[in-house]
Amino acid sequence: MKEEHGEHHFFITPAHPCSYLARRNARTLFLDPREAISPATYQRLTEKGFRRSGSHVYRPHCKTCQACVPTRVPVERFVARRSQRRVLQRNADVHVRVEPASYAHRYYDLYSRYISGRHMDGDMYPPSKDQFRSFLLSQWSDTRFVSCYLNDRLISVAVTDMQTNGLSAIYTFFDPEESSRSLGVYSVLKQIELCADLDVPYLYLGYWIKDSRKMSYKTDYRPVELLVHGRWVTIG
Repeated sequence: MKEEHGEHHFFITPAHPCSYLARRNARTLFLDPREAISPATYQRLTEKGFRRSGSHVYRPHCKTCQACVPTRVPVERFVARRSQRRVLQRNADVHVRVEPASYAHRYYDLYSRYISGRHMDGDMYPPSKDQFRSFLLSQWSDTRFVSCYLNDRLISVAVTDMQTNGLSAIYTFFDPEESSRSLGVYSVLKQIELCADLDVPYLYLGYWIKDSRKMSYKTDYRPVELLVHGRWVTIG
């Protein structure tokens, strides 16, 4: 189904099983992939709750469910919790590099081990090189890999998009054997630090879903702003 909103054209998918909530169906609103996406367009859609997957820009469009709530962290007001400070201390031996997003063996090897070790029950298993490229990379986005190294060994990658008023955290994958380091938390904290270094106000974290164990963590970074009925509302 096709819809028009102002200057943009969108498509709505048929109902499909929800990836996050059991026994529910979902529908997704996609920006017409034939449209040219400028930095200003991407930023404007991000502020309206859209996300990027590969070269596609989308947001949930379910008739009876509003469980997916866009979130962002206001960087200047963020205060790390005690548990988050402990994660920073635990990873004091980690070296972080901000690298151009690309396909390389070291990235794909880590991605493959992460998907195979942590998400064998999900729709991303089994991993493939084409999946890596089509999911994480895009020809039009300004994407970086926030890569974590232990000595010279890559242990974590946070895929993040550079935008005019923030970073948009796309996905994080890490070495399953390093789970004690809480590298998912560490990667979010490092992206918040990168926002501060770049002097941009927000880290967009995607959708908070209260009843999904995989997605409920996003309100752990306080204060956080939630997009509710078209307005960003602060939760302290």
